[in-house]
Amino acid sequence: MLYPVIMAGGSGTRFWPESRHLRPKQLLPLVGDRTMIQATVDRLLGLAPADQMLILTNAQQADAIAAQLPSLPASSIIREPCKRDTAPCIGLAALLLATRDPDATMAVMPSDHVIGPIDVYQAAVKQAARLVDAQPGRIVTFGIKPTYPAESFGYIERGEALSIASGEAPAFRVKKFREKPNAKLAEEFLAAGTFYWNSGIFVWKARTIADELQRRQPEMFAHLKAIVDTFGTAKYEATLEREFAAIKGISIDYAVMEHATDIAVVEAPYSWDDVGSWQAIARLLPSDADGNTVAGKHLGINTQGTIVRGPDNHLIVTLGLKDCLIVHTPDATLVANKHDEESIRKIVKIMEERGWKEYL
Repeated sequence: MLYPVIMAGGSGTRFWPESRHLRPKQLLPLVGDRTMIQATVDRLLGLAPADQMLILTNAQQADAIAAQLPSLPASSIIREPCKRDTAPCIGLAALLLATRDPDATMAVMPSDHVIGPIDVYQAAVKQAARLVDAQPGRIVTFGIKPTYPAESFGYIERGEALSIASGEAPAFRVKKFREKPNAKLAEEFLAAGTFYWNSGIFVWKARTIADELQRRQPEMFAHLKAIVDTFGTAKYEATLEREFAAIKGISIDYAVMEHATDIAVVEAPYSWDDVGSWQAIARLLPSDADGNTVAGKHLGINTQGTIVRGPDNHLIVTLGLKDCLIVHTPDATLVANKHDEESIRKIVKIMEERGWKEYL
């Protein structure tokens, strides 16, 4: 039985002013008519029924997620009372699923990726599940063939090839996970041809991750077990609040992946984008003859390579601009150099320091 687990607790600060604390990027229709999280669920239907999905998110966003996904039962949305990184999030899901189904296979993924075609993606997830079934202690991840020397992604170095059936995507043992490289090292990774971008999508047995956390993060495991032992009872909410807050946050990469010995990587046969910044929108949506990517009503004169977003009933006029980012919302407007998007996080931090909560 395959149980998709969707991590949807991010704040998406690089997408301000559209992305806000209560409506972050996974709740926005940044690419297409469906929101990011709706699109994530859409591409999982057919792999598993809705009642086998779990979505883990922070308590403030849970109601908005439930409203966008009415087909999911209320019990599918797990509310995290505070932010504690990915290992506690995944560990909680693993323990919940292992209690429900001792042989549960998890497919873990973020809620803010753009992936297609759906049938190719689903076939790859099924292949990963078969690799796990063949060796239940195995962890499987998906590697993206790099197209440029990215410094913003972690990398996976592949080892020996695994045997696969005809028509399946290439699969390899993982030799090593590599942190985000500097420019020179990223060039070396690209030239070597044996490195993938780490997509952050995993398939494994729920019991495997629970056992790894119990062995390597015993304090975390004890807190998570205390939560799961009260699931479905009147004590659950109070226990979740108390025990989850007591956990020391750590990523699943540091908690488990760096130590695990049987990890396989499937070379992703589908297209993938992590939609990490506004420039992803320019990659994913059509542009005009001057390289401008526009959503809304726009009149551009001598304007090139610019991203413009605003409501259809608000005209944005640009004159003599190049490589800019303009995002207009009812209460805030951002105008920036599109190559300086990382500074948007600084803007959000400054507004927090000034107490401008109405804009966050």
